[in-house]
Amino acid sequence: QVQLLESGGGSVQAGGSLRLSCAASGASNKNYYMAYFRQAPGQGREGVAAIYAVSGDTYYADSVKGRFTISQDSAKTTLYLQMNSLNPEDTAHYYCARSVAGVATSLVFHPAVYRYWGQGTQVTVSS
Repeated sequence: QVQLLESGGGSVQAGGSLRLSCAASGASNKNYYMAYFRQAPGQGREGVAAIYAVSGDTYYADSVKGRFTISQDSAKTTLYLQMNSLNPEDTAHYYCARSVAGVATSLVFHPAVYRYWGQGTQVTVSS
């Protein structure tokens, strides 16, 4: 059973930075995507960044491109999301997710393609 344990959320002022971590355990499959989604109160779950474990290819939502960086450690057991130049619109609950296989690149931000989810961590950006 795959488990994803998130950490690193918190409160920061606009312009600040945070790094989220997502530690995976119980996984052996090497062909998968991992992604970060976020959900603000009253809104749907939005994909912000994704990475393909096989190639290291990364994908970003337009709203975070140039500010957020998704990466994995060399052992591919921990996923990171470095968030810079944060603004109040980035305030949300952030979730990491892992698929069980490769997916079409057009679907990397569709929540339905991810089977495993972390518990989420809150990010609050004040102006």
